Formats: sequence, structure tokens, C-alpha cells
Amino acid sequence: MRAAELFEQRVKPSEVARRLRVSRKSACQRHELWRDGGAQALASRGPGGSRCRLSSRCLEKLAAYDWLTVFLLPAYSPGLNPVEWVWAHVKRSLANLAIMALDRLEALVRNRLKRLQYRPDTLDGFIAVTGLTLNTPTSP
Repeated sequence: MRAAELFEQRVKPSEVARRLRVSRKSACQRHELWRDGGAQALASRGPGGSRCRLSSRCLEKLAAYDWLTVFLLPAYSPGLNPVEWVWAHVKRSLANLAIMALDRLEALVRNRLKRLQYRPDTLDGFIAVTGLTLNTPTSP
């Protein structure tokens, strides 16, 4: 609903796209929806994607472990997956490189991932940006 609030403040769709980190096309489509139907037109219609494939029996087994907490995330939630942030970081470091051989690309990716092992603050940032927290498990 942040988009609706910004549109009400007369913020241009291009600026909304920048602030919300979405494409300009998406912001323009949302602006058109908002203009025709107000904030209600931008309301979520529920999660998209496929449903959880774990059976209820499997979920019950997982729930039996006191040390394990299972969170069922929306079907498509890259913003909540720290691995997505890792790959975005690696891809950004490889931008504008002209690689002629697949083995060279593999070596560069491995090198970038290896470098991240020595940057715990950066790795912590990938988790922090998701809003998730890590709790140190207590021994039974």
C-alpha cells in the first residue's frame, strides 16, 4: 500500500519505482490501477505461486523438534531469502565482464563466493535485509 500513499502525495511513477525498487513499467501499471480504482485497486489478492508441497504429516514431524522453527513463507518471496541477496551481490561483481569460456566464469563465481566467506558483516547484512533473525540454539 506504500505505492498508493506515494501516488496520493503526487509522487511520479518513475520516483515510486525507484523508491519501491520495482520497474517503471510496474509502477506505471500500479499508478493506472490506483487512478482508476484508488488504493483498493492495489490491495493484495493473496499469495501467488504454488502452495506448500509438504504434507501435513511431514509438517507435524518437523514441529516435533523443539530446536527447529519452520516458517511457511509466501510462494514467491525472494526478498525473504538471504541466498537471493548473495547471488545479487555476486552477479553485481560480475557485471560487464566479457567471459569467453564457461570454466573461466565458474572460476570467477567460485572466487567471488570464497571472498564472501571472509566478510561476515556483509553476510550478516544479507540476513538483516530480510528482516529475519538468527537465534543461537540452546543445547538440550
